[in-house]
Parts: sequence; C-alpha cells; structure tokens
Amino acid sequence: MRRIELPDGRVLALEDRGLAYGSPVLFLHPAPGSRLLDPDPWSTAGARVWLLSYDRPGYGVSSPMPDGAVPTIASFADDAAFALDKLRTGPVGAVGWSAGGLVALALAARRPDLVRSVAMVATPAHEDEVSRMDDEYREMVDALRPDLPAAAGVLAQALAPLATSPRSVLDMVGAGPADESLRNDAVHGPALRTMAGEAIRQGVAGIASDIVASTVAPWGFEPGDVTTPVALWYGEDDELVTPIHGAWWAGVLPNADLRIVPGAGHFLPLVAWKQILASVI
Repeated sequence: MRRIELPDGRVLALEDRGLAYGSPVLFLHPAPGSRLLDPDPWSTAGARVWLLSYDRPGYGVSSPMPDGAVPTIASFADDAAFALDKLRTGPVGAVGWSAGGLVALALAARRPDLVRSVAMVATPAHEDEVSRMDDEYREMVDALRPDLPAAAGVLAQALAPLATSPRSVLDMVGAGPADESLRNDAVHGPALRTMAGEAIRQGVAGIASDIVASTVAPWGFEPGDVTTPVALWYGEDDELVTPIHGAWWAGVLPNADLRIVPGAGHFLPLVAWKQILASVI
C-alpha cells in the first residue's frame, strides 16, 4: 500500500497490482467499497496492466473529508489526478464501478491529459434524470441540500449502524439473484467481504461522503464536455442500476458505446473484467 499526502494534508491510500511497466489502469471502487478489490486477478495478470486503486475519503486508510467540507465528485477526481501526477503514470484507462464511474468521468473532464479512455460500469444516471430512490430517501436528500456543509455529518449519524456489518455494506452494493450467487461464491465472496470490511474500517464517513457527492451536492463538472471514449457497461439483470441508466448516459456523452451483459447484475466487474479491461487498454 502507498500513502500519498494530498495538498490539504489528507492522506490517500492506494494499492497497485500487476506490472509497473504495463498499461496503467485506474480502478475506482463502488459506494461503499475500497481499494482492496481486484475483480479478477487472472484477467488482470493476463492483460499485463498496472492496476491502481485507491480509497476515496473516509474509506479504508484514506483520510476523511474535514468537518464542514462539501464532498463532490469533482474533488474526488482531483484527488485521483494528484495521485496519478505523483506516480507519473501518464494517461490511464479509468474504470469506475457504480459511483466510481462518476469519478472516472469527472477525471476525464477535468484532466483529459491523464485519461485515454473510460469504462463506466453499472454507473447510475443523475438522480434528477433517472430516479432510483424511494420517496423517503428522496425527501431526505431534498432536506440535506439547503445546508451542504452539514450534509455528510447528518448522513453519517443516520448510517452509523452499517459500520458493524460488512454484509450490510454488500447489500448496498448488490441486490438480486445474480449478485447473491456471486456473494456466496467460494472465490468472489471472500474478495467482496474483504472490500466491504475495509470500506467501514473508519466507520461510515466514506459512505456519507459518497452519497453527498453523488446525489446531494452538484457534481462539479459537465458530463457532456467529456470527449474521451467511454464504454458503458451494464448488467441485464442489475436490479440496483438497470440498463436504463446506461441508455441515459449514452444520450448525454458525445463519444459513448453502450454494452449490456446478459445474466449479469450489479457485481458486473467480477464476471466481465477481461472484457472491461480490454475496452480501456
């Protein structure tokens, strides 16, 4: 694990796997998630890539956002850009799973020199465009928007029970029969539980920051400005983020290609990692 000190004094925890001289690929974890997941180590090795992944603020070993700070997708992307500059990776293929896809896209928007291609995997559309919240959750989000500096703290209090249960974390990441079979799989199950356990190592600060950044605060970038090639990957049987979200992104992004994987759910990276990697290298 590498610890990278950011300009504001926070620490970003980063893992790198594979070949240091291979094609660099940045993998951005879901919400909740952590740096401790290689979706398919065999495919990673076979693709001969240098796989980089880091904990967003408050997850794993990365510092949480300061009290009163407003987490945004753009600020997460700026953290990633600083780390890539520090490591002198050159342009990367950016793969973002679920909420991580928003960060991958923001990185391409804000630092196009650092991103040669993007894969957004099971990434939700903007909630105001394609809603997946129930009425109670939407009311909570609407109530948080008038006071953004306090939003993450309020959410952290509400989400505190999750900190004791990696199973609850995985319930937030995947739902439905396709995901349940992978969660119980002898190979994928332990990898997912390791990712989930690390996600709540510091409690729920990371989850709260991700929710504020993705659904409460403005994203801080315009998706339509991204001209980098974007592969949109969605599972046909994803009950959490349906392919309708992918269709929305295909209509918003000027250089996107929508790919729907039959029989796959929200844990799509675990079953299609070889193809996803091939789309960014």
